[in-house]
Amino acid sequence: MQAKMAKLQEELKTKQVEASSGGGMVKVICNGQQEILEIKIEPSLLEENDIEMLQDLVLAAVNEALNRSREMAQEEMAKITGGFNLPGLM
Repeated sequence: MQAKMAKLQEELKTKQVEASSGGGMVKVICNGQQEILEIKIEPSLLEENDIEMLQDLVLAAVNEALNRSREMAQEEMAKITGGFNLPGLM
């Protein structure tokens, strides 16, 4: 089981999820270990000079990407553990 867990951790580094906000104006890519890999911001958002809106959109996209990453990791973990929730593993 430990070998499978170690392999899963390595695989999660390469798996990615994407989330967006503002109708796709802000996009965030995150890996399966909840690391933010990339943030893309539509240039037209910068022209509006609305920093608070931009901050809100980035925050929303980052939180959604992290949630999707956690869900993906839990799904992959369930494949190894047979659906049992083992405390401290994820």
